[in-house]
Amino acid sequence: MTDSAAPTPRPIHVHERYSSVAPVNAMTVDVEDYFQVSAFERYVAADSWDSMPRRVRANTERLLLLFEEKGVKATFFMLGWVAQREPGLVRDIVAAGHELASHGWSHQRVINQQPDAFREDVRRTRGTLEEISNTPVLGYRAASYSVSLDTLWALDILLEEGHRYSSSICPIRHDHYGIPGFPRFAFCLSDDGILEIPVTTTVLGGRTVPCGGGGWFRLAPYSFSRWALRRVNAEGQPAVFYLHPWEIDPRQPRIPGVDSRTRFRHYLNLARTEKRLARLLDDFSWDRMDRIFGVTAAQDGGDAVRYA
Repeated sequence: MTDSAAPTPRPIHVHERYSSVAPVNAMTVDVEDYFQVSAFERYVAADSWDSMPRRVRANTERLLLLFEEKGVKATFFMLGWVAQREPGLVRDIVAAGHELASHGWSHQRVINQQPDAFREDVRRTRGTLEEISNTPVLGYRAASYSVSLDTLWALDILLEEGHRYSSSICPIRHDHYGIPGFPRFAFCLSDDGILEIPVTTTVLGGRTVPCGGGGWFRLAPYSFSRWALRRVNAEGQPAVFYLHPWEIDPRQPRIPGVDSRTRFRHYLNLARTEKRLARLLDDFSWDRMDRIFGVTAAQDGGDAVRYA
């Protein structure tokens, strides 16, 4: 996609109400297994997933134990595919006081879906999660932050299907995702639009760079993440941090034939992630997305989005 072909987004209203003097940050987990990441799409067909050794439950339970030890509540964005096969894990997440949110059904990127197919995916996943958990599912995160300038229609569909917020845009330039120039903090595309909460970034030398988890958390020294998140908090903003259960699993099976760049990005420093995460939980205050951003379900049966 070239810049000249990009549509002009509707006016953006940054929600300054979410800033505070001493922000509490959002801890989030994208609940998917090691073989379901977007970078492995060329190497592992979705119809072969059931033949792969599943490690997502054990790894997610390790995160639950760590969060309990540190007194942290988090938001778990879960694939419908995983929830269908691990309903006990869904109930364990909710029973522990964490927020359950949607990560779509099978980690299909929005840029690879048409609106009708996307709507069905969103509806199926949310329905499955709510049926298993018996709790409202308000949040959604697109696979690989894949809402782009060409797929902003997805945010309207999310709102129409009952979601109250999205965390599906990363305002950086990246080879797989990102909308450079979009707001770094929570915003809406219109006064009655869904709340979009981007993953956290900071600005270095005039360039917006990621500092909210994922591969960058494993690539850079821990001191960078700590410095960058403190910098974001000094702006009066809560950080949004994310990780995957497979990132604390250095013994996960290796996917054969993977190109060198993908192999480097996926497997780098897996053995260090859990200890780094424990430090991060100690160094900052954390909570669920819905509580930090004051998002609640409508109480009157209506469709209005409610922000505290």
